[in-house]
Amino acid sequence: MPHVRVAVAFHSGFGHTARQAEAVARGAGLTDGAQASLHDVTDLDDRLWPALDTADAIVFGAPTYMGAPSAAFQAFAEATSPIWQRRGWQDKLAAGFTNSAGTNGNKDNALGALMVLAAQHGMVWVPLVLLPGGEYLSGGGRDDLNRLGGSTGAMAQSSADLGADRAPADSDLRTAEHLGARVAQAALRFEHGRAAVAV
Repeated sequence: MPHVRVAVAFHSGFGHTARQAEAVARGAGLTDGAQASLHDVTDLDDRLWPALDTADAIVFGAPTYMGAPSAAFQAFAEATSPIWQRRGWQDKLAAGFTNSAGTNGNKDNALGALMVLAAQHGMVWVPLVLLPGGEYLSGGGRDDLNRLGGSTGAMAQSSADLGADRAPADSDLRTAEHLGARVAQAALRFEHGRAAVAV
């Protein structure tokens, strides 16, 4: 079975998005034939770039601050321009996740920015592919997967007065885990396809 690498490249301001990143990596790592690695992009050190270059898929994650990805994540995104110029991540898979204090918080705008980053690099975006949970139906609630109703990526909500030991909700973390597994499964399918074409 092909072995694929899923890299989770994230920034977390207060630890909430880091818990989401860990859940994404857990979901990817529990997929047979896949391994996952976590990369805090706050430090743009020499170990970061080779790890991302050798990954089959990169899942981007950032908190939503003022309706957009955090400045620290944006600094990472801008630092990828030399990779963009040489098309280094072209045809890798990509996905994204975000967290904010508000239930809405314009998280879609932040996920959209992550999608644009991936598109500029020529990457293939993997959406969440979960029906909306939460209050989409009258019997839904806080414990549902995809309770915030995202499609482009995994969303989480962490109340501003709760530490990372209490937020985000378990359902948001399970949603992130689902995203990690989905990305790993998609990467494996791509690798099977490449192997078949090579034969």
